[in-house]
Amino acid sequence: MWMAELSSRTGLTVPTIKFYLREGLIPAGEATGATRARYDDTHVRRLRLIRALTEVAGLRLETVRQVLEDIDSATTWHDAVGSAHTRLSPEAPDATEASLARVQELLKRNGWTLAKTSRHRGTLARALDVLDGLGHRADDELLDSYANAMAESAEVEISHLPKD
Repeated sequence: MWMAELSSRTGLTVPTIKFYLREGLIPAGEATGATRARYDDTHVRRLRLIRALTEVAGLRLETVRQVLEDIDSATTWHDAVGSAHTRLSPEAPDATEASLARVQELLKRNGWTLAKTSRHRGTLARALDVLDGLGHRADDELLDSYANAMAESAEVEISHLPKD
C-alpha cells in the first residue's frame, strides 16, 4: 500500500507517519523509486501500537521507543508483553515488608511467578498498606477472590488471542 492508504488505515496523518519513519519508530517501506515506498500490514500494526501507546496509555515518544525496542529484542511473546507492561507501569512506591510478604504469599498460593524487582509487586504491596491505613484490611480471602477473578479473566483473554 502507498503512504496515503497507510494513513487512512491507521488514522494518522502523512506528516506524523513520516516523522515516525525519520525517528526510526517504524521500519522503512519497500522502496519503489527515489521518493516512493510500499508499506504492508506490519506497518499498520506498528503504527496502531504506537498510537495506542501515545493516545491511550499517554506515553511520551521516548518511552514508546523503549517499549518498541524491548518488543523488537524480545525472544518470546511473553518477554515482549512483560517488558511492555513494565514500561507502562509507574515506579513502585515504597511498601512495608509485611505487605511485600503478603504479596509473595498470594503469588505462591496461586502458583504465579513475578520478578522480585517487578513494579507490580511493589504497587500491590503499597495498595495493601494504604488499605490497612484506611482501616479496610484486604484479608487473604478477599485477595484470593480477586486473584480467582483475574485468573478467569486472563483465561478468557488468552483464548481470544491468535493461536500463532
